[in-house]
Order: sequence, then structure tokens, then C-alpha cells
Amino acid sequence: MTEIRCRRSEAVEGEPAEESRCVSEEEEERRESGGDEDGQREEVQPSKQKSAAASFLQYLLRMFFGSLAAVACGMLYAGYLSGYHDRKFWFSTRQELERELSFQGGSGLYYHYYKRMLAAPSFDRGFRELTVDNRTVSGQTINAVERLFLYPELITSFIYRITDSQDFVEPVYFYIGTVFGLQALCVTALFVCSWAMSGTCVAGMLAASWFVINRQDTSKVDQGVPLRENWALPYFSCQVAALTGFLSNNMGSASEMFCYLTMSASTFTFLLLWEHGHYVLFVQGLCLFLLDSLDLVPHRKTADIYKVYLSSLFLAYLFQFQNSSLLSSPLLSLLIGSVLARYFQRKMKIGPLVARVMKLLLHFHLVFTSGITFSYLIKKLFPVSSSDFTLKLLEVKFGLNTTTDFVTNFLLCQDGLRASSQDLFLRLTQTSVLPFYVLVLTVCLLSALQTVFRRLSGQPISTSLTLEDGRIGEQPAVVYHLLHTLLFGFLTLLFDGVKYLWTPYVCMFTAFGVCSPDLWMTVFKWLKLKSVHPVVLSLILSTAVPTIIGFSLWREFYPRVLAELADLQEFYDPDLVELISWIRSQAPAPAVFAGSPLLLGTIKLCSGSVVTSLPIYSDINLLRRTEDTYQVYAMRSAEDVYKRLAAQKTSYVIVEESICNDVHLRKGCRVKDLLDIANRHVVHDRSHMYSFSKHGRFCQEIKMNYSPYTNYFTRVFWNRSYHVYKVNSVISFQY
Repeated sequence: MTEIRCRRSEAVEGEPAEESRCVSEEEEERRESGGDEDGQREEVQPSKQKSAAASFLQYLLRMFFGSLAAVACGMLYAGYLSGYHDRKFWFSTRQELERELSFQGGSGLYYHYYKRMLAAPSFDRGFRELTVDNRTVSGQTINAVERLFLYPELITSFIYRITDSQDFVEPVYFYIGTVFGLQALCVTALFVCSWAMSGTCVAGMLAASWFVINRQDTSKVDQGVPLRENWALPYFSCQVAALTGFLSNNMGSASEMFCYLTMSASTFTFLLLWEHGHYVLFVQGLCLFLLDSLDLVPHRKTADIYKVYLSSLFLAYLFQFQNSSLLSSPLLSLLIGSVLARYFQRKMKIGPLVARVMKLLLHFHLVFTSGITFSYLIKKLFPVSSSDFTLKLLEVKFGLNTTTDFVTNFLLCQDGLRASSQDLFLRLTQTSVLPFYVLVLTVCLLSALQTVFRRLSGQPISTSLTLEDGRIGEQPAVVYHLLHTLLFGFLTLLFDGVKYLWTPYVCMFTAFGVCSPDLWMTVFKWLKLKSVHPVVLSLILSTAVPTIIGFSLWREFYPRVLAELADLQEFYDPDLVELISWIRSQAPAPAVFAGSPLLLGTIKLCSGSVVTSLPIYSDINLLRRTEDTYQVYAMRSAEDVYKRLAAQKTSYVIVEESICNDVHLRKGCRVKDLLDIANRHVVHDRSHMYSFSKHGRFCQEIKMNYSPYTNYFTRVFWNRSYHVYKVNSVISFQY
């Protein structure tokens, strides 16, 4: 309070003058005090500006060094893959034919189209030839771009042309270098994702380390460089990283828009590059649907993500030449069902606990009923044979039905569709990722369940959480990754091929958890720790635990990684090289070859010859042609096999010793066993299975070189592994 000092005048007449004098003195003192306050404010404002500038500079430095570390981890991994690939196949010292043979598992078929695009006079002409391709499958004109998802080869060949890369790098090195670069992008995206969730670069480094150490279960690049998964999954990693940022509560409007645009571009690219991409996005969409239904994320963000899905599906449908499988995809059915259910249930998230639970169950019923109805109508309007076959495949897989169909049983015997073995979990345990994953999963799951109960009880969403709150389950990005790893983990137990979508995010999610102070603070909140300040202890553990893990990984696995780079492996198949050399030199140019799909993919790559089938296991028509070709390993008559091969306009059929004389102890999945079951040449006696037919096994009988086999076929080449027989155009009956 300002003290007013004035003399009271005895004379009444002098009161106004004294009052004015008193007021003027008060104003002067106020001016003086106001001047002091302004001076203090002027002193405070520069200090605030300095602290803001210092914090902004610190933020820039943290972003710079974090981004540098993320890029460095990706580049180191790409360099490691390049060195390992060269050591494994002696790639730099091989001739062109031997380099092409290193593309294993039939994946070389994709590289053939890359070479074909580069050999075309122009990019436009090469593209038109691929859309009307009659030089691949005998008797058929196919759109190879649509059927084989050849956009990676189209884009890579286009970049190779316009950059004049032929002046300083060979086409094969440019191709595999692009794939290795995408693997670097995958590691960088996982680094950024773990870093963004935990707030520390240590989590990103730990995630990258676990990814590299578990490379056998995180990437298929060792199984075949040109495989579609190796092109598409890095974009899915970018999409997940952008989605993580978009779901976070502490993102500014500019950062949120950047994440949204990145998510849109990567989602469309992922759908464009891989035929199974819409199934993966369906599982992701199911996670987001649960987040929205349980009120764990703002509905605005979920609606924006649904718009990304719809626009990406529409664009992919156009770029894939009106691919009807995208219209009948479960992702589109989920989106339609969710939109319709939301329209009819506008007040789903209000009311007491019991009412909200009942509304939630009704919401689930409406969504899945609407989705199934929409899918049924689409299949009636746009018949898709592959979708019906997929349902039959799943029925047999889960024991709901049995079948003797060769194609169904053949697919179920593939490694990707078989249940995961215990070796996967043993390997993850040995690298210490699985035990810590169980710990992080348990804490996040319990915290998320608490959050769900609070939401259903009517508590509002908290967008400004602090470390002291100890509520890691209220972070939308954390709950998304929790559901992501749970759903894909469940699918991994059923299908081993899904592990490439689960294991990388197990590494990322576990690294985030052990490096996040929020996780440890949540545990201490539950324990009601009082002896030590929980915030301090959580900060200590979030630094000490990853440091100990990183040191142990470095000591145990770093020497192994160096040993892999130093080990000179030998990959050489002289019998296959001899076979390809004979085809190149002796077989006529228009000749048509029949054989196993994997071998035909290699023949197509190295010789360019027309083949009867391709190693594409998602095309039911090609699989039926493969079944006809595989009859050379069945108990069929020479005439029957000849008719099947002649119907495919086959010139030469190749019999492989590894298939004909397969003595694998695991019966039931050998090709000849599947054929005997499909052809009903099987007799069951006291839980034992025996093959019986009035005809001998064709691949063994034809080697005897007697009639009637010599009437239909003439052997023109053989070695220890392969026998090539010419299919006679004129049948000669010799006895």
C-alpha cells in the first residue's frame, strides 16, 4: 500500500489545495513504484527470452544428433548387408549367370523383368509390353505388372535410366543397392519410432541393435533380395513411425501435418508394392478401431486415418488396373462398417458404465455385421475366386474342414503358413528381447486396462500427462503398439510368415519400454514406493537398464557379426549352372519348359524362355498349372502325363532328383505324398499311410527308358540333379 502523507489544514478554505497536493504526491509515488516494476519486468523478459532461446537450441541439437544417429544406424546396416551378401555369394567375383543364380527361392523372376525393362528401347514401350505379356506363361497373355506387382522394378529401372547410372554402376548392383537402401530406411524408421515414444536416442540404438541381431526373424532379405516383402515392409515401417507421431499428444500442428502426409504417402506405396498389404493394414485398422471404440484416442484423428486408408485403397485400385481383390479386402469392409455404426450410434461414449459397455458391444456387432454384409455384396458384384479359396484354406488350417486338394495342402505345407516353431522364441530369448518384452507388455497392458476402465467410467481424456502421473497406458501411441504387437503376435503363433511383421516391432516396443521413465514410474506408482523418490529412481533405471543390456549385447553378439563378415561362404550349384548353360545353347528360342515353380523362376531369369508356371503362390490359376506339371512325380501313366503337359504346350519337362527321391522324414508334406493324396493313391493301414497304384511313379519309371515312356518323351539332357525330357510332338509307338 502506498502511504499518503499530507497535512490536514485547519482552515476549511485550504482543503481543496491540500487535497490536490496529497493526490499529486500519491501519483508521484505510484509513478516511482511503477517505474521500479517496469524495470523489474524489463529485467525478467530478457531472462525469459534467453531461457527460451537456450531450450530451443537444446531442442535443435537433440533433434540433429538424434537424426544423425538414426541415419547412421540405417547406413551401417545397409553396409553390413552389402558386405555379408558379397561374402556369402562371392558376388563381386562371379560372372553374370552365377550372380543371377544367387537370387534364391524363385525371387529371380522379378529381376528378370527389371532386366527386360532396361533392355527395352524406351520405358513406355517396355511398360506396354509388360501389360500385354505373352512371353512368360505358355498359352496365356497376362498383365505382368498387375499379376506380379512389378512396380518396384518399373520405378527402379526408370530411375536407372533417367540418372544415367549405367555410366558408373552395373544394373544388378543398382538393383540390390536399392533393396539394401530400403532396409536401411526400415531400421531408421524403427529408430525414430522408439526414440519418439521414449524421448531418448538410446531406445532407438537398442531397437536397431536388436533388429540386426535377430535379422533371421526380422527380415527376409537373406532368403531372396527381390522378394516383394523386402520392397514393401520398409514403407510400412515408415507408415508406423508416422502414425506413432500422429497419435502422440505432444505434437504441434506442423509436426502433425508432416506425420499425416508421410503416413498417406507410405500407406499408398505399401499397398502398391505388395499384394498382401491390405491384409496387414486391416490388422492395423483393427487396432485403431479398438482405440477409437474404447475412447483412447480423439475421434478426429481416427477419422483422418480412415481417410488415408480409403484414399490409398482407391489410388491403389486404379494403379493396379482395377484390381478387384482390393474392393473385397477386409480393410475396406472394416472402414465401411465403422462409418455406418458411428452414424447410427452418435451417443455411444456417454452414460454410466453399464450402459457404455452395452453400447460398446452393440457397436462391435454393428461394425462386423455391416462389414460382412458389404463384403458379401461386393463379392456378388465383382466375383473374386481367390477370396473363396482363402476361406477354404483357413478352414483347413484351423481344422474346421479336411481336403485332399493338392493346392490347398501344398500351400499349408509352405513355411510361411505353418505354425511358428519353438526355435523362434528360443532365439528371441537368447538375445534377451523376449524376457524384457514380456515385462514391458505386462506393465503397459495393465496400465491400459486401468485407462479403459476410467474411460468407460466417464473420466475425460488427459492430454497433458507428466512423469509424476505414472500412467503410461494413457498414451495413445503406446496403446496402439501394445495392440499391434498383441495381434501380430497372435497371428505369428498361427502363421510363421507373420513374424516379419511382429519381431521388428517387438524389438522397437521393448527398447522403448526399458528406456522410458514413464514405464518405471508406472510400476513405482503401483508399488507406492516411498523410501526413494520414484521420479529419481525411474530416471536412473531408464538409463541403467538399457546401458547394461547394450553392453551385454555388444560383448556377446558384436564378435559374431564381425565373424559373419569375415567368413567366406561358398555358394555354387554346378548342376544348375550346367542345366542353364544347356538351355541357353541347345534349346530353341520358342521352347516352353515345365518343372517346379522355383526352378522355372530361375530358368525364366537366366534364359528368358517361356515357362508353364511361375513361383507365385497367390494366383490360383498358376497353382493349378503347377499341379498339372507336378504330375511327373505322381503315380500316373505316361499317356496321362503327356496329355497334361501337351495341354500347356510344353516342349521340355525337367525332372528334379531332389523331389523325385525326397526321403525327408517329415512325411505328408513331400510333393509326391500330396499328389498321392490328391490322386487317391493312398491306402491307410493301422495309422500308417502307403501309396498304391497300378502305375509306377512316373519320375522313376521314365528313367528306365522303355515303352510306353519312350513313345511320348525323349531324354535330351541329364546330370546328377536334373533330367530334361523332350515332349514328342509326334508320338512314336515302339515296343
